[in-house]
Amino acid sequence: MLIEAGRAQLLVVDVQERLAPVVAGREGVVRNTAILLDAAAAHLLPVTLSEQYPRGLGPTLPEIAGRTAVAPLAKTAFSCLADAELRARILGHDRDQLVVAGIEAHVCVLQSVMDLLAAGRAVFVVDDACGSRRPESHAAAMARMHAAGAAVVTTEMVVFELLRTATAPAFRDMSRLIR
Repeated sequence: MLIEAGRAQLLVVDVQERLAPVVAGREGVVRNTAILLDAAAAHLLPVTLSEQYPRGLGPTLPEIAGRTAVAPLAKTAFSCLADAELRARILGHDRDQLVVAGIEAHVCVLQSVMDLLAAGRAVFVVDDACGSRRPESHAAAMARMHAAGAAVVTTEMVVFELLRTATAPAFRDMSRLIR
């Protein structure tokens, strides 16, 4: 199944000031998450941002928060769907495809994805826009989510699946982002 702009929404999990610096490949995760936010804006995808215990882990990185007018929602549960407000926002859309990015891949991203799958959503986990402190934790999380039924994709896959054609109005802007 391909990602469809009319069915998709973007979930960005916990890309926060005190978490991001310890993530392996942090620069790529942040850059790719920013690209996903720009693609979501170009295609009018609903966006949800979560923050894990922001009082302790800080706010969403400015380079991420500044790309959307959507305010992050705080949580203390690891899964976004275990929080009532986040659950209502995510499941309240008529969009059944979730593109998921964030940190840490093996904790909050993984638990959110498992709950999204259990809720009957099609989930596309963006491998290069997810991170963990240790590469082996990231790899294990991707393998586990894939085995559970999530599609593991890349940022470029998301961008071009949303576009579908080189004649799409956003093609030039989006193709510049991934160069």
